[in-house]
Amino acid sequence: MKLETFALERFQSVWENRVAWNISESGVHPLRVSELVDTPALHDGLLDHELGYPQTNGTAELRETIAALYGGATADHVQVTNGGSEANCVLLMRLVEPGDEIVFMTPNYMQAAGLARGLGAHVRPWRLRESLRPGSGQAGEGETQRWTADPEELATLVTARTRAILICNPNNPTGARLEAPVLDAVCRIAERVGAWVIADEIYRGAEREADDTPSIWDCGYERAVVSSGLSKAYGLPGLRIGWIVAPPTLVDELWAVHDYTTIAPGGINDRLARIALAPGRRETLLARTRGIIRANYPLVKRWIEKQDGLSHAAPEAGAIVFVRHTHPFRSSELTDRLRDERSVLLVPGDYFDMDGYFRIGFGSAPDYLASALALVGEFLTSVGAHAR
Repeated sequence: MKLETFALERFQSVWENRVAWNISESGVHPLRVSELVDTPALHDGLLDHELGYPQTNGTAELRETIAALYGGATADHVQVTNGGSEANCVLLMRLVEPGDEIVFMTPNYMQAAGLARGLGAHVRPWRLRESLRPGSGQAGEGETQRWTADPEELATLVTARTRAILICNPNNPTGARLEAPVLDAVCRIAERVGAWVIADEIYRGAEREADDTPSIWDCGYERAVVSSGLSKAYGLPGLRIGWIVAPPTLVDELWAVHDYTTIAPGGINDRLARIALAPGRRETLLARTRGIIRANYPLVKRWIEKQDGLSHAAPEAGAIVFVRHTHPFRSSELTDRLRDERSVLLVPGDYFDMDGYFRIGFGSAPDYLASALALVGEFLTSVGAHAR
């Protein structure tokens, strides 16, 4: 198997620790261990934890805790992985074969598309579109832009060769959310050809406009699969804990693939994940994330509205905003020059197969974010905005 370079991850890995201002991240500022292990009992228990191998598919306690988040699921429906990325990796390694077709929501985090092509599949994009939605009726709140998905378009892309439909809900990089009727339609379309529906739900819980994003799991489709983890909505990316929720037969087969990759999650990571997902604590972590997103987005919105040549559809979830620009060069050239001339890191839309955009992460401290945006504004003014 020959894999193409994962442009986004390589770009961030090379540059995120070499710039003065990094607003390329897609999550909120991470928690410290001391904020999670905040009682004497938790502290002593963690320090006394033996550094041996944990159960390779995740401890029974962690799998039961995760299963409780998904109606009707049990520990047998759950496989714990090293981050959501490994969850996606083992899923595709098990399900995709040469000659298969994959329908892939676009724009998106491009890991699954690259893996599918490396495994010999043909990837067909299902594109989100910018459209108008009505305002609230309040003074000054008219129609606004939003990103939407069209199930009728999806139906034209799915064929007898379609092995899986891959969605990201809430979406990275747009922050769009698919509501229950759209998810139901996706499952009905998949059912016609026996395709799997794999929903990357790692941003679920990081809502700006609502408290819950519907899960594909609740659609009742027998080939619905969730991948998720603690990186985004929980502010715990360094734990590298992800999971898959799927039918037990498939989970057992995925465990066999996991035996060939990283074998097991870290034992300390598993224990900290149990603390994070415990009733009460989970709700506190999600409230923190939503608080950061809801406080910081107005700052970004005001900044965008003051810039010449920028526009956006407001993100419904996630600490990310996908900004359209009219500057007369590729997004990757724009972000390269911004990095070199102002030491600020943004993600170009090229890395989501969407030139003409860039992604801003706004999950950092407000003062840090404002300072970084001021430098971006200075740079954009210096290069000028012209219609593409």
